[in-house]
Amino acid sequence: MSCLQVKVIDFPETWVYQMTPTSTKRMERPQPITPISFTIVPRFSRPNVAPEALSTAKLDRPQSQSPPRHSQRETKDINSVRARSSSIRISQARGEEEDKEHAGGYKLNMLVGKGYSWKAAQARLPPSRQIISTVRNPRFMVGLGLFTAIVLLWRSMGSAAGDLQRFYCFGPSKPPMHMSANEREEWQNHLNTPVIFNHHKPVEVNATFIEHVDLNGIKSTPNAVKNKERVLILTPLRDASYYIAKHFDLLTQLTYPHELIDLAFLVGDTTDDTMAALAKELERVQNNPDVAFRSTMIVEKDFGVTLSQSVEDRHSFEAQGPRRKAMGKARNYLLATALKPDHSWVYWRDVDIVDSPSKIIEDFVAHDRDILVPNIWFHRYKEENGKMVDIEGRFDYNSWQESPEGLKLAASLDKNVVLAEGYKQMPTNRRYMAKMGDWRADKDEEIPLDGIGGVNIIVKADVHRSGINFPCYAFENQAETEGFAKMASRAGYGVYGLPNYVVWHIDTDEKPGNA
Repeated sequence: MSCLQVKVIDFPETWVYQMTPTSTKRMERPQPITPISFTIVPRFSRPNVAPEALSTAKLDRPQSQSPPRHSQRETKDINSVRARSSSIRISQARGEEEDKEHAGGYKLNMLVGKGYSWKAAQARLPPSRQIISTVRNPRFMVGLGLFTAIVLLWRSMGSAAGDLQRFYCFGPSKPPMHMSANEREEWQNHLNTPVIFNHHKPVEVNATFIEHVDLNGIKSTPNAVKNKERVLILTPLRDASYYIAKHFDLLTQLTYPHELIDLAFLVGDTTDDTMAALAKELERVQNNPDVAFRSTMIVEKDFGVTLSQSVEDRHSFEAQGPRRKAMGKARNYLLATALKPDHSWVYWRDVDIVDSPSKIIEDFVAHDRDILVPNIWFHRYKEENGKMVDIEGRFDYNSWQESPEGLKLAASLDKNVVLAEGYKQMPTNRRYMAKMGDWRADKDEEIPLDGIGGVNIIVKADVHRSGINFPCYAFENQAETEGFAKMASRAGYGVYGLPNYVVWHIDTDEKPGNA
């Protein structure tokens, strides 16, 4: 027996019949006629539709009087098998979809935990219209603006306080212009910033290459600029971070073509921030194409010198012998490393010069002397009668002319003793160029010298190539620059000074008792 219930849903110009079998039991023999029930309902619910609108009609099916034929039974069996196969495939497809849904839900549950689902979370989110309305609300905009202003103000106050704290905590207790040379040395003695250099090693394309150097074309002439003669500026450094900035300011003011100038520095036995200050200034200058030099070099070499750099210690009489020998060794290391075959002039320049003419190289090479030095003075300002007075002090007593008393004293000393010039412990009665001349007079006036100082020296490169260097031992009872002058004079080179050409050294409070 089979009963089908059909629901008819009312919709304009469309009727849908839903037939639901109430039993799938296979009939073995004819059964009595069973009425079929049709239930007619609208497809879409309408307002004001009462349940009574549903109507049910019963139709009588005529009862079959004879059993079904064999062909009819086969057709029914085939249709039943097809229906069951379709039902199985539909069930399998629905099962796979359910498995996928369950798998996705399982992954989501693994992330958010049990009892949570994305649909539930999405249902709790406010609609987009409500979000837009909230953002456009004037109160919300005013609150957001106030919050942003407070955050920016807080951050600016924090950074400003950090900057003030940084400047307040760093540095000595008094400004540099009120510090003495000893106080500056004591303050900068503990500073030491690490410096990392980016070394570029050349690639050897052919190791069997033979380099040919022709020194016959290297000349030192008065027309150095016209002949494009290269100049090597050498500066030994030790605990000199305070002076480096001023040193480079003066170097950049030189009018000699910078593309013809090479710079070389030797840093040794330093305990302050000399290396960091030097690297910073070199980077600043070389990155400026208007003032950059042809090349720069930094040589590091420690000699085990432990003598303090304070004025009282380094200019004391007892320190002169060991100090001058150590300085001679440092100059020789720097010279041997930096001097190249194409250099025509070597310019030795100390780091503590505070003022010099910008045309000093052109002025000196024009004299065409083997070795030439200027007069070294310093400015000292003192208050007298309520006014600041400039006292022009004499600094370098190492440039001198020999005297009979000096020769007699040297003959009486052991050959390993170094005469320290300018100290009352060893009176020589030599004529000091520092006590001669006037910077207002003729700057080209020359005088021969037997000893020179090392603050500012112009040397023809061939003098050094001939083996005339700075003895780190007692040479005729002199060492370093004074020994250099003695050695050059013995080799036949001329040593001269310009008493009216003044280069200004930094003011130092010399130890009482010095000449």
